[in-house]
Parts: sequence; structure tokens; C-alpha cells
Amino acid sequence: MGSLDSSVSNSERILLLLEECADLSYPQMQQKLNKYLQKMTNSKVSFLVPFLVKSEEMLIHVIGEQILERQLRFPVLNNILYKTVKSKVPTTIDIALLNEEILRHIQCQCQCQCPAPKSLLMIPIKHPKQDYTVLVVCLGDNNNEKATNKSIEIVQECFRFCLGFLLTSHAYYEEQRQKKQCQNLLSFSRKLLTHIGDFSDLLREIMAEVRNITNAERCSLFLLDPDQQDLVAKVFDGIAMKESVKEMRIPIGKGIAGHVAATGKLLNIRNAYEHPLFYRRIDEVTGFKTRNILCFPIRDRKEIVGVAQLCNKKNGFYFDVFDEEVAMAFSIYCGLSIMHGIVYKKMQDAQARNKLSNEVMMYHMKVEDNDVRALLTCKDEHNIKDFNKFQFAPKSIPEKHMPCYTIKMFNDLGFIKHWKMKVPTLARFILYVKRGYRDAPYHNWVHAFSVTHFAYLLIKNLHLISENYMTHLQALVFLVACLSHDIDHRGTSNSFQMMCSTVLASLYSSEGSVMERHHLAQTMCILNTEDSNIFENFSSEEYSEALDLLKNNILATDLAEHFRVAEIQENIMKNKYVKSDPKQQKLFFDMLMTCCDLSDQTKHWRVSKETAEHIYDEFFSQGDLEKSMGSSPIEMMDRERASIPDLQVQFITNVVLPVFTNLAALFPVVQPLVYVLEENRDLWEASKPLFQKYRRLGVKGIEILRDPEFEREVLEVYGETFGDLSMGTIPSQQS
Repeated sequence: MGSLDSSVSNSERILLLLEECADLSYPQMQQKLNKYLQKMTNSKVSFLVPFLVKSEEMLIHVIGEQILERQLRFPVLNNILYKTVKSKVPTTIDIALLNEEILRHIQCQCQCQCPAPKSLLMIPIKHPKQDYTVLVVCLGDNNNEKATNKSIEIVQECFRFCLGFLLTSHAYYEEQRQKKQCQNLLSFSRKLLTHIGDFSDLLREIMAEVRNITNAERCSLFLLDPDQQDLVAKVFDGIAMKESVKEMRIPIGKGIAGHVAATGKLLNIRNAYEHPLFYRRIDEVTGFKTRNILCFPIRDRKEIVGVAQLCNKKNGFYFDVFDEEVAMAFSIYCGLSIMHGIVYKKMQDAQARNKLSNEVMMYHMKVEDNDVRALLTCKDEHNIKDFNKFQFAPKSIPEKHMPCYTIKMFNDLGFIKHWKMKVPTLARFILYVKRGYRDAPYHNWVHAFSVTHFAYLLIKNLHLISENYMTHLQALVFLVACLSHDIDHRGTSNSFQMMCSTVLASLYSSEGSVMERHHLAQTMCILNTEDSNIFENFSSEEYSEALDLLKNNILATDLAEHFRVAEIQENIMKNKYVKSDPKQQKLFFDMLMTCCDLSDQTKHWRVSKETAEHIYDEFFSQGDLEKSMGSSPIEMMDRERASIPDLQVQFITNVVLPVFTNLAALFPVVQPLVYVLEENRDLWEASKPLFQKYRRLGVKGIEILRDPEFEREVLEVYGETFGDLSMGTIPSQQS
């Protein structure tokens, strides 16, 4: 509008105003109205505050001629502007009573005026057909009663004509905004389809999109773990987590997210720390300060699959009703995407398992009936001296007779009789297990037999069954787990599988212990093979218990898992071990599995040196593979850098000796094994200068160990330093 003509009536001016507003957007229309009111009332600033009855909120889109980048939405509760809505009469207040954000915009509009407005006249405008206030018109500075009354008349006359037009324009504006939001949601749903193949990426994309749509600072996505009845979040949308925290778990029903999961109802919390359900531990873990929260359930077609939690509305006070509507609409897309992502992951897993099964079937041959008969009719007496003593070296048994001696162990421990086991079924199972092992330098059938033999020694010599450390079922599964704990080992570590993104890694990387889980899966395949289920006489309860034990025992052979519980095991063994405590019992079984897996180190140095040859042959093969891929292997995998004696001293000192010392604390009869370990450690220590001498002569690491002259020199140096070597006889128990 141009300058106001005093000869023109107010009604004519208003009609001209409406004519100018005809093609304008809702914010532009407010600009025109504000400009008109400022000029007509001589006010320094003018702005309109619509009141939304349904959501009990007040809005500000424009202040003076400034269209706000983001509309201000605030609750009526404890709001100075709402007093005018409620009283339905014009009110003048000190402008300092307004919200800081509103004040900032007013000061920005009035920066060219000095002084800035000190008071605010608030004029309520009633709905034309219903008896409630729909709008508050605010004018900055009306200092005398006459001017105030005149301003009230001007405003009321203006909106007698303009209010319907303004309300219609606002309704259209909201419809357009919702339309745009729906378009964004449709665009987002198409975008999600590109991430459906990677579940982690899908979750990150969901969190990023919902954060952007609602203008939130943070978004956390919790998925429901139905087995544990927990909500689990592994990613907090960029919040730095402490290294010790790999995931956040919240029980259903606890905290805001847990409450939403339990009730299925959205929660919009405007002050988090004042809310009784607020779970402060997330802030403690992440270091993030939560002000307000919008938390809503995520559903698939039938049930809740998770919860999304938005924190801290940007540049505003809280999440509003529109954010709630967007969130619930988003929840549908989110739930469907997660459901399809889970299904797709299952399909990928099924394809990977199928590929892996085909690979295994191609590599291994079926056990024929003739093979079983040949094993059962073997003419050898299988009566090698000291087979049941700790100093016996199981690798001295010819490999072709190892299946026979495996049956001997099952029979000697009374398992065949106790469980009424069919010997042909046991024989077939053992042959399948044997063929399940690849020809890796170390993790092969011979290693499995050695580990199983040590388990046999523990059960027999420590009287684990008769002394109630194990039941017959637990002892049988313990022996079976040792036999099958490395089936189909590829001669490479878990970290290598992960680095190369192998089929095994794609199957098990999210669960950890990649190779161990594969060994378990292969064992289950054998048990499910016709005429190979040695647990066939178990009741359903016994069978379920056996499978759980088998899983726990095989997973316990992951040294990474051992390191996580080693200190707890030590404390239990130093104090009184409680056989009836299920938690202590599991840790005890885990420790026994580790002892069996490392038992080669308790044999005479010549035997443990031969074991080291095979171990480092396998390690160096992996190191060569890593080099061919452009990676730099760690020292013990690098044949050019590895000092085997140093690595062996470290391994025995830091890993093997502590676990056998724990075992000896509970069973003093195995203390001689600790002495052998100490002796072997000293021998490796004595071999260090000799190893370096051979290396300087150009002999490579493993070839040094295989040189008979090197072995002779080490034993000679050790004998000169410490006296005669035990030569394979475990020293008697010392006080």
C-alpha cells in the first residue's frame, strides 16, 4: 500500500488492502496486514498470533515485515499471550515479559527505531461464528489511553473484514505444508529402497531423514529384541559413545522409549528432566544434554518393532502437533522398511548358507557304510602306554588310528553304556567330524583329537563326574565340543574373515566369533545327518540342554571371548568355586575348554616346538595372503618380522600359564602341568639368541625350528643353565 489518504474511509482502505492481498501467500498476507496496522495505529511493530484450539498452541509466522524462517509454535500454558485469549479483552503488558525468541525478532525489526518498544498492546479477535478467540493482534507501544482505544477500534474494524480471509489463507497454507511433507515422505520411502540391502545403512538413513523432517538435533532408533524384551540401539545418530559401550539396551517399560514400546502410544515431552519417565543414563553415556523429546512407536503390519526418539527441536522450544503427525506418518514407512530390511537380510543369510553348504559338500565326501565297518573292525589293540596320563602326547598316535582311540575315550568314560549309544552311530559321527576338518597346518583333525584327548584326561583324572563338577550329559557334550570345536577351519583368523568380507563374515559378523559360530553350525549339520546323531537317546529337555552346552563350549574357544572373562575366572578359582551356581559353572566350563584348546603347550618342549611349527606355518600363510591383498599383517603373522621364541614366551606367560594356574588352584593334581609350562617358557627364553643366530645365517623362522641342530643347541644351553631337562616326564607335585 502507498501512503494512506486521510480522505478515504477506513472501510475503503480495508477493501483496498484485501484487494492487494488477493494473490499473496499466507505469510505475505500477514506482512501486508502488519504494515497496514503499524501505519494506521502509529505502532513501532505489529504481529499476528493465531490460536489453535485443537492443539492448544499459538503461532507466529511474521513479525512486522519479517517472514520468519521457521514459524514459532509455543504452548498456551504459562504464556503471557494466552491471558488475552482467555480474558477476551485487550491487554497492555511490559514487552520484557515476552519470550526471548519473540523479543529477539521484535528488536531486529525495530533496530532502526530508538528507543525500541517498551509495551505491547494485545487485542483479541473472536471467531465470527463461535464464542472463542482465534487471533491475538499485537502492537508495540501505545502509551496513552486515547491512542490505545483508537488502535483497538482500527484493529477490530480491520479484522471484521479480513479475519475470514486470513483464516482461509492459513488453512490453505497448512494444507500446502502437509502436502509438501507427504511428498517428502514419499521421496524418503523411495530413497530407503536403495538401502534395503544393508540393514545398518538403512537404520542410519532412517534416523537422518526423520531428524531432518522434524528439524531435530538427534534421533535414536531402538529396535525391539523380543527374546530379551529389551530395546536395543547401537547407533545414536552421530553421538560419540564411550569405547566400552557397543550398544544401549533399555528394558521394555523403563524410561520414555521403554514406555512407548510397552504402550504403543506417542509421547511428546517438552521438558525432559522434569518428566518422571526420563532415563538419564543415555545422556550419561553419550554426554548429550536432552531438552525435549518426541518419542513414537514403529510398527510393521502387526506389532511394534521398535521406537524412534527425537531429541531437542532446533531453534525452537519443543516438538509441536505437526511434528507428531509427521512422526506417526513416518512411522509407517519406517516400520515397513525395517520389516523388508529384516526379510532381505534373512534372504541374504539363506543364500550365504546355501552357498556355504554347497562349498562344504563339494569339499567333503560322504561317509560310506564301508568306512564305518572298517573303523569298527579295526584289528589294532589300541592300547598305547600312558594314554590316560597328562604327559602323554596324543599326536604320537598314527592319524589313521585316531578315530579308534576317540571311540576308546567315549567307552572308557562310560558314555556309550550310560547313554545306550549305538557304536555305529558314534563311529559315523566321528568320521564325519574327521572329514569336516580341512588340511590346515594347525587347525586340523590332529589338533581336534589332541584337544579331545585332554578333555578325556580332565574328566577321568579330575573325577569331574563323580565329584559332581559335571553331570554325565555335561561331560559328554564337553568331549563332543572339543572334538568338533574347529570343524572346517579355514586356517585364517576371525579378523581376516571380517577384513575380507567372506561368506562366513556376512553370516556371523554381527554376532561375533565368526569361525566358532561356523564350527557350531557344521557340528549341527553332522548331528542332523542320517545315522549320525549321537544324542538321539536324549529326552527333549536333555537334547535342548545339550545343544545349549555345545554352543557355549564351542564359542568359549574364541580367545577374544576368553580374555573378556579371564579376570572373573581367576577370582572364582582363587575364592571358593560354587558348583551349584549356574554362572560360575559356565565360566568353569569355558575355562576347561580354553585349557583343552591350549593343552599342546603342556607337553614336552619337543612336542610344543613341533606345535609351534604348525601354528606359525598357518599364521605366516595368512600373513602372505594379507600382503598379496596390499595389507600389512601383524608381527606374528609376518614371516619376515616374527621372532617365534619371543612370541612363544609372551603367549605362554600371558595366556597359557594364567589359565592353567587357575585350574591348578582348584585341582592341585594338575600343578605339574604348570611346572612344564614354566619349563617350556624358559626353553623358549633360552632359544632367543640361538634363533637370532640362525636368522643371521639366512635360515627362515619355521625352518629354524625344524633344524635338529637348533633343537639340540637349545636343550644343551638350557641344561647348562637350569640342569637336566625332564625329557617329557612331568615333575612330581611340589609342596
